[in-house]
Amino acid sequence: MGQEMADPDEVRQDVDRFSLRSSLLAPAAAERAFAVFTGRLTDWWVREYTWSGPDALAELGIEPHAGGMLHEIGPYGFRSDWGRVLTWDPPRRLVFTWQIGPDRVPVPDPARASEVEVLFHPEGPDSTRVEVEHRHFDRHGEAAEGYREALTAGWQELLCRYLATVARAAD
Repeated sequence: MGQEMADPDEVRQDVDRFSLRSSLLAPAAAERAFAVFTGRLTDWWVREYTWSGPDALAELGIEPHAGGMLHEIGPYGFRSDWGRVLTWDPPRRLVFTWQIGPDRVPVPDPARASEVEVLFHPEGPDSTRVEVEHRHFDRHGEAAEGYREALTAGWQELLCRYLATVARAAD
């Protein structure tokens, strides 16, 4: 289920000390690009990047409204929340907190969490520029720069898998 990757050259990245910006061209209308990003996380998210692990992960999801939670459902139905939706504006914009610390421990206080903004810019009937900014790594404390470096590679892989999932959804 999912887990294929697009060519890594299809995802451009630009880094700053406490932020990471990624850009890619999804082969889909903005509505489908947004729907795959938000509604099919289980298909494209790297299972090794979850607390449940690749064998026990049941589902990844986003509750589709401001205030909704980003969550993982693992063994025995155990649910772990790992972010909160700040802005839900389909098919244009999604903003959420990233409440996972550099040590992979949940960060309950959103003021100490980084933030992800995803913008969907239509570039034609079957093409959407997707821009992902993961910012405010400084909120993660002393490990902020190392965490941003690690997530630079992480987002590269995630977004390549997302692109492959969008392409499959077009078939």
